[in-house]
Amino acid sequence: MANNPFFSTATVVAGMSAVVALLNTGFLEIYAGAQPADANTALSGQTLLSGGMTFAATAFGTPVATGVAGSRVVTATANPIVSDTSAAATGTAAWFRAYKSDGTTGVMDGSVGTTGCDLNLNTTAIVIGATVSVTSLTISQNE
Repeated sequence: MANNPFFSTATVVAGMSAVVALLNTGFLEIYAGAQPADANTALSGQTLLSGGMTFAATAFGTPVATGVAGSRVVTATANPIVSDTSAAATGTAAWFRAYKSDGTTGVMDGSVGTTGCDLNLNTTAIVIGATVSVTSLTISQNE
């Protein structure tokens, strides 16, 4: 017999709520270079472009489910994130890592771009000493 689990919308929303709660008062760092295999993988040669961006005490709004059964998606959108007022290096932003408030426990990695990415910036060209501001950060998961 095949495995074929289906989760209720409430279950998937609860799971997403638990993940985003880990980021309450957490940190966000943006990197140039290849994104690691997952958020458990140690950094290896990637350049930190911007750090010190902090999530709000409630990092994300309540996750919302959209779509129909079988193709439903649960999405959470970040509340405003504090800007980095002095970028650490010059380079092209490629990916980010989000950390718990302890600043060391990685919660998730994601793509960086100007539109259509997990984390959107007004530009991916980061210049040392410049201010880096997040336009939007969304996390989505299929039901």
